[in-house]
Amino acid sequence: MIPAVKKDETLLKEIRLFENETANFHLWWLGQSGYLIMWQGKKILIDPYLSDSLTIKYANTEKPHIRMSEQVIKPELLTGISIVSSSHNHTDHLDAATLIPVLQNNPDISFIIPEANRQFVAERVKISADFPQGIDESVSVYINEFQFRGIAAAHNELDRDEHGRFKYLGYIIQFGKWTLYHSGDTLWYEGLEKKLASFNIDLALLPINGNDPSRGVAGNLDCNEAASLAKTAGIRHVIPCHYDMFYFNTANPSLFATKAKSLRQPYTILPIGGHWCSDML
Repeated sequence: MIPAVKKDETLLKEIRLFENETANFHLWWLGQSGYLIMWQGKKILIDPYLSDSLTIKYANTEKPHIRMSEQVIKPELLTGISIVSSSHNHTDHLDAATLIPVLQNNPDISFIIPEANRQFVAERVKISADFPQGIDESVSVYINEFQFRGIAAAHNELDRDEHGRFKYLGYIIQFGKWTLYHSGDTLWYEGLEKKLASFNIDLALLPINGNDPSRGVAGNLDCNEAASLAKTAGIRHVIPCHYDMFYFNTANPSLFATKAKSLRQPYTILPIGGHWCSDML
């Protein structure tokens, strides 16, 4: 199993080192598509999956979800969280075993979701349906100094609910002088690069596990597509994700690195539990 470079209390100790910094924002990869972002002491969780719920669910089935990497942090240790988000309803992006303790231990937290998923989210996470803040494509929500704006994601299709709202979203996250893009799970659909280019994105967090129908799950950008999308959309820096969690659904990040280098696209490959700072931009 791939070890985390820092985990649990050791990871929290590192996070606390930067709580009073104002010049930069900091980011830690929590595995799969999960990140902790901190700016001026405010902490945001993006799509955290911090349990073995999928391994347990699919044990002794034709689609076992065998973990490749250590769990970075116990969710009950995460306190002082201002915002948590879920990009869509798949368990590795909306995990009750992660979100229930996070919501319980952070009474002032805000929860951002696709509006189309409100009832499903409420039932899975056992919360009141009016608690989350729902958004859609081109719809924004402002929480303290942070703005979240929805960008439609294709996983594998641009699926909508009966009201025309997208079930899969990425998020443009703006705060201070920075703009981030967390794609959620998505393929590169027509026009995505033009949407992204309009935001002058500093950092994109993009999946690289690809789209292999034989896996029996919805797909994502592959290594080449993630690097090419970032370059085409004029994104300053990219960090790949959605690999090294489950053996059946992963990718080799060195292939992403090779493509990014060939395109002269700046990037960072983080280890599990790894730290990144905006002074790298």
